[in-house]
Amino acid sequence: MSRAPLHYILGLGSNLGERADLLAEAIARLGKLPGVRILAISEAVDSDPVGYADQPNFLNLCLAIICDKNPDELLTETLEIERQLGRERTANRNGPRTLDIDLLFYEGGAWDSPTVTLPHPRWFSRGFVILPLRNLLQDPALAKHPAWGSLAAEVRSLPVGDHGLRPWQGPTPWSKTP
Repeated sequence: MSRAPLHYILGLGSNLGERADLLAEAIARLGKLPGVRILAISEAVDSDPVGYADQPNFLNLCLAIICDKNPDELLTETLEIERQLGRERTANRNGPRTLDIDLLFYEGGAWDSPTVTLPHPRWFSRGFVILPLRNLLQDPALAKHPAWGSLAAEVRSLPVGDHGLRPWQGPTPWSKTP
């Protein structure tokens, strides 16, 4: 029996290798997962590292998908994409990485399991999430969806500051419109 599809918002980041190419490949692989459809992709931001400063800058973006997986199932799929694209998990969870895919929100509201908590517990303190999220929530595919109205208002009210965040000026090998 299949489930009704749910909307999710994911955060993607990379700071090792060809960052834009890795994000593009992750987006392509997410879009090829059975039961997943990409709805919208934010503008990318170049961001200074947070927590562990002795590493290259990150390239971050957010994207919205619709899928028929619950958060634990989707997490399993995203972890496999990270692994396939060279992610090596170390004791330093804020350290450098080829790819990071975070589940940030889902239409169902809250989810708490041993492997994933939604909404993501630290999203609101991260400018590299807030800035792309503001952009994403303005996309027509999300702007009128009832699940995201209150989130959009909350995101608009949060301070971002401009320290350590810059609009990405490099190539975007992904299509802004899926």
